[in-house]
Amino acid sequence: MISKLSLANILFLDIETVPLQERFDQLEEIDQHLYADKTKYQRKEDFTPAEFYDRAGIWAEFGKIVCISVGYFVNRDGQQFRTRSFVGEEKDLLEEFAALLNEHFSGRNHLMCAHNGKEFDFPYIARRMVILGIDIPSQLNLFGKKPWEVPHLDTLELWKFGDYKHYTSLKLLTRILGIPSPKDDIDGSQVRDVYYQDHDLQRIATYCEKDVVAVAQILLKLRKEPLLTDEQIISK
Repeated sequence: MISKLSLANILFLDIETVPLQERFDQLEEIDQHLYADKTKYQRKEDFTPAEFYDRAGIWAEFGKIVCISVGYFVNRDGQQFRTRSFVGEEKDLLEEFAALLNEHFSGRNHLMCAHNGKEFDFPYIARRMVILGIDIPSQLNLFGKKPWEVPHLDTLELWKFGDYKHYTSLKLLTRILGIPSPKDDIDGSQVRDVYYQDHDLQRIATYCEKDVVAVAQILLKLRKEPLLTDEQIISK
């Protein structure tokens, strides 16, 4: 099935998120209590809400998006894969991303692809758009859609082969498939510090774009097609 998809119709993406505030004590008191309730099963008795706050970015209710990186295939003097990133103020980057979807990837044959995107990236983006009052593009608005009408691909789901209790990280999957690892600088657990302490959005964007390339490489591998070379990858 995936071998019949047109690569030119797929938008590959990855997001990076951080807690809404740098520190737990910067939250309003009601939000501190709500965060404690939200995370009590994950924390158990091992961590206080304040000690667990460095992980707040994984929940759209207590986190925000600081980078969305995308990639897409083009054909010009051979196959190319172009990447670009939306960074900065969350509302601005979400509006720019929504415009990209609406203007260039809203056709019936267009798809979005991410690793664990169905569980994380796609719903996270949609929830943050609702919170910030941004119209959700049709590619993210799943209300009333049948399963076969959802325009989402997920490389984690493809790798599961129906085993829904199975999880494989992007780092592990690239390793076993012989794909260059995208985790050669920072990893997801360090994004918060790079954002709040180093204020280095470009470093986050570079890391995020490498994940996008890795997702595209996985799909090529599953299609039994040659992997992209460094010369074929163009960052805008």
